[in-house]
This record gives sequence, structure tokens and C-alpha cells, in this order.
Amino acid sequence: MSNRALLEVIALDAQDAVAAQAGGADRLELVTDMAADGLTPPLKTFAAIRAAVDIPLRVMLRAADGFAAGDVDGLVRDAEALRGEGAEEFVFGFLDETGGPDLVAVRAVASALAGCRWTFHRAIDRAASRDALRKELAGVPGLDTYLTAGSPLGVDDGLGVLVAEAGRRDEPGYEPRLLVGGGLALDHLPALLGAGIDAVHIGGASRPGGWSAPVSSAAVAEWRDALDA
Repeated sequence: MSNRALLEVIALDAQDAVAAQAGGADRLELVTDMAADGLTPPLKTFAAIRAAVDIPLRVMLRAADGFAAGDVDGLVRDAEALRGEGAEEFVFGFLDETGGPDLVAVRAVASALAGCRWTFHRAIDRAASRDALRKELAGVPGLDTYLTAGSPLGVDDGLGVLVAEAGRRDEPGYEPRLLVGGGLALDHLPALLGAGIDAVHIGGASRPGGWSAPVSSAAVAEWRDALDA
């Protein structure tokens, strides 16, 4: 088995996807509308990206900005439609009004995915208790990853939390992989890799021109090289 760290890159369209793969991305997170921090992409966008690249794709299931689930039936329909189009991996995560995981919504969407692998996204960074959330979600089918910065303020603030959680990977609720993203910078990598964290997620860092610019394969390659050094 390869010891290479996983590099996931946000892609908005096929152009982004091709550039990310050329730069060395291992996986893509597919979203639309970054002004709302990433929503469910249209079916035609998924289909175009799937046709353009051959690396794994994780597709966002999120209807609106924020971490409330909203229309759960709509999320389930989106999940089923994307699965019908060939999607096999997903990203979602919802909180209730207390700051705990919205188990009704999470379980409904996970059930619609019928065992597909999925990431619980940065809603964990807004949870009332990270530890309680992990334990409540333990055993939900398909959950294999948490996308987190360790803090709602970003990796700079959450680095200590991430390192501590990496050391708990044998405890119940801590088995899913840590995928670090959110204010992530290259100079965070030594501490993360040293703690045994082997997966990172970049969005703006892959676009030197900002979110209005496409993914730069050179920018992605810089991260690939840093992870492989």
C-alpha cells in the first residue's frame, strides 16, 4: 500500500478538474457556488467532470450556506440523482439547533447512499462538542473522513486540536480519516505530517488568482511536491 499523503482539491468545473489532476491531486471535491461555501453541483457538472478525469470524486450534498440540513427530502433526491449519474463518494454534514449532529438528516442521506463512502465536512468545526459529535456519528454507514481545520477560525487556530485528535485514532469515533483543510498553508504540513495526518484539502490555495480564477496545475503541483518531500 502506498504511503503517499492524499491531496484533495476543490473543483467547480471540468477545467478545474483537469488542472488539478495534472498537478497531482489524488481526489476532487465537487461543489458549486463558493460564495455560499460550496453547494451541491448540477448533474451536468458532475457528468462533465467525471468524463474529464479518472481520479476519485467526492460530491457535495448541501442546499444552502450554513450547517442546517434544510430540505432533507431534497438532499435525498439529489443524492439519488447523483448516484444514478455514477457518483460513488460524497461530502455532507449537518448540525441541529443545539450544535450537535443532525442525526435525522445525516442518517437519511447516508441511507440514500447505500454504503457509499462520505466525508463529514467542516460542520464539525462549529459543533458544540467535537468529541460528542464523533461519538454520536460512530457507526453511521459510509462515514470514513472528517474534513476539519480543528477550529472555525482555521488551521492556524486549530493545529493543536488536529494533532491531539490524530493521536486518538484508535478510540471509538476517531477512526475516520482526518482530512485537513480551511486556512491551510504549506508551513502547516510538517506538524500535520509529523502527527501522522496523511490527507489535506485545498481550495483557494490552488487558485493564485482567487476564486474567480481556475485551478492552477502549478499551484497544485507545489502542494504535491511538499507532501512528497
